[in-house]
Amino acid sequence: ETCRTNVSLSFLKEETRKNCFLLSVVEASSLSWATRIKGFITCFAAGIVCSLLGTLLLWVPRKGLYLFAVFYTLGNIASIGSTVFLMGPMKQLKRMFEPTRLIATVMVLLCFVLTLCSAFWWRNKGLALIFCILQALALTWYSLSFIPFARDAVKKCFAVCLA
Repeated sequence: ETCRTNVSLSFLKEETRKNCFLLSVVEASSLSWATRIKGFITCFAAGIVCSLLGTLLLWVPRKGLYLFAVFYTLGNIASIGSTVFLMGPMKQLKRMFEPTRLIATVMVLLCFVLTLCSAFWWRNKGLALIFCILQALALTWYSLSFIPFARDAVKKCFAVCLA
């Protein structure tokens, strides 16, 4: 109730002011479900396009692997970012760092950074390619954490195949 008045917030406690600010941000940025779906599809499609473009740019002489590393990483970031439209940014961050997927999240983010570092800072094509492969594996493991029992099924499958 206090948040909805046009009175100065200076007399409110700090916690109340924070809650009022968060409420106004949520109300200002709330999207309809149709808009959220469109945002998700657009962002996810952009991620796929970037990843495919990166794959095509892999064959460009001299700079191909660097372009691949950048576009592939940007594509994966956009794909992960697309779920923000469905869940919202705070819920997405909370779910990413839940104990069941904490290691997978850290590995995905680390692979993103290491891929870009190996392409731009270290200028090591082989390392960039290795980190892109690790990025794909880490992202797959991260994605499986959202499907009930999927990780267990993959572990059992590999155990049977390697036995």
